[in-house]
Amino acid sequence: MEEKKTSIICLLKILEENTDENHILTQPELLEMLNSRYGLDLDRRTLYKNITMLSDLGYEISDYKDNGKGYYLLGRQFEKSEVFLLANTIHSSNFIPKKASKELIDKLLDTQSRFVKNDFHNMVFIENGAKKENKEFFYNIEQLSEAIKEKKTIRFEYTKYNTSKQLVNKREEPYFISPYYLVTYLDRVYMVGKSDHHPDFTHYRVDRMKGIKLTDRPYVYLNKDEDPYQYSKARMYMYNGEIKRIAIKCDNSMLDDVIDTFGNDITIDSNGGSFTAYVSSSLQGMVYFALQYIEHMEVLEPQELRDQIKKALAIGQDKYR
Repeated sequence: MEEKKTSIICLLKILEENTDENHILTQPELLEMLNSRYGLDLDRRTLYKNITMLSDLGYEISDYKDNGKGYYLLGRQFEKSEVFLLANTIHSSNFIPKKASKELIDKLLDTQSRFVKNDFHNMVFIENGAKKENKEFFYNIEQLSEAIKEKKTIRFEYTKYNTSKQLVNKREEPYFISPYYLVTYLDRVYMVGKSDHHPDFTHYRVDRMKGIKLTDRPYVYLNKDEDPYQYSKARMYMYNGEIKRIAIKCDNSMLDDVIDTFGNDITIDSNGGSFTAYVSSSLQGMVYFALQYIEHMEVLEPQELRDQIKKALAIGQDKYR
């Protein structure tokens, strides 16, 4: 009786690890694997009952009627394309430490056959040397998620690099923030929140935070008209500062980049070989954007932003004389 109870679990494991649409196992092969791997001596009738039971439980199993060859697991928790997309995203994400990336990818690949695992490892052959070895990263995520859920103010230290490439505290006194959301922007994860002595939103890189603790300090609640997502969207490159409406004139070749950066809800006026876009952003973020595309765009307004760009260009010109 005990053998019959465990045989269905062992059968599922064999189907998960050793079958897909390109690797189909016949009934004799399944019986042989159950015997050699798990010491289970089943007859064909018991094997068929187990397959029927798995199907009744919701597992999609292709059989002889479908493919004319044998059995394989048809439906999985994730499609192969979904696993490859997620695994490649994790591998290329610099903010996820190397060890944690491997563990996450292995968990995703465990939902597939061993053949798919080999395909992925054969495709990803470049070591990502830009990954940060921040052992506190996932601990930070857990603490921040708990604080957001429980509406708790957090205490933490914030770090920056010194010339020895070591992370050191940015200031001696700790930070106290009421966190609202975790957002990802340009391959970095930020915590968006407020302090009890500053009315506006602020944000901090999660990989630069350390020693996060939940506190009993009064929590600063959001007003109904405050939207942290709009805050994050308007902070290009996550620069702080007042949000301004900005007019930029761009070559048509920049249209994809402008829409990718600012989204579809911007206003665009076409002018033949160029277009004028009206966007919202912090001035510092727009200075950085404008300097990247200096040959293909011009800031039309506000004047204070034009002045900042002219000043940056003048400093750059002096350095490269």
